[in-house]
Amino acid sequence: MSDSIALDPVDLQILRLLQNDARTTYRELAAEVGVAASTCLDRVARLRRSGVILGDQLRLDPAKLGRGLQALLLVQVRPHRRELIGPFVDRIRSLPESRALFHLTGPDDYLVQVAVADAADLQRLVLDEFTSRREVARVDTRLIFQQWECGPLLPPAAN
Repeated sequence: MSDSIALDPVDLQILRLLQNDARTTYRELAAEVGVAASTCLDRVARLRRSGVILGDQLRLDPAKLGRGLQALLLVQVRPHRRELIGPFVDRIRSLPESRALFHLTGPDDYLVQVAVADAADLQRLVLDEFTSRREVARVDTRLIFQQWECGPLLPPAAN
């Protein structure tokens, strides 16, 4: 069962524009997609109510905040049981260094993106917050050299 909703070309163009710049005004959006500002406002409100638009985010530069080193941590949790997973996820999400957390299939259970000050700070984080936890069996660390943003997320093209 799919949770997707029907989106017309105007909806798709609005989503594309807002993903490129969420601060775009309704007047600017309306002019760009060729509808009245009130129509654009109604469409964005419908996209929010339906859950297509989840919110607006402010992106920050981690390096300018003193967190110039980013890494991906592949974490294996043993035993992989629900009563351990909840507290683990809550703790990792509460860490100021955590940027994203993914539950995975395969040999690793979690992928955690972190932003830290330097290698010593990364070592402290891994030792104090990950491997010190009883349920964490293994942590593999991968440094992020560079990161790119990708294009806007849109539904698959109809064939």
